[in-house]
Amino acid sequence: MIRIVKMTFQEDAIADFIRIFEASKPKILNFQGCSSVMLIQDKSNPSLMMTYSIWDSEDALNAYRESNFFKETWTKTKLLFNSKPEAWSLDQIG
Repeated sequence: MIRIVKMTFQEDAIADFIRIFEASKPKILNFQGCSSVMLIQDKSNPSLMMTYSIWDSEDALNAYRESNFFKETWTKTKLLFNSKPEAWSLDQIG
């Protein structure tokens, strides 16, 4: 399962979020069921970023989302947003 989360940040918070992501990435990858996670940034709007992660199942993703680690990280991240985030859970077809 692929999970994409679109986030738009305050301009002065971009570097802060990148630091949060880089510190969190190894921990996310250690969660059972996560095989990949990356941060991508829009070329024309650096405030727009997305996380792209691959999970074995929706249950694995939900276990991560219910963890204390996620709740603490998300609380810090929400303070940096410029608008409401959007998220999609997707299945790879081909």
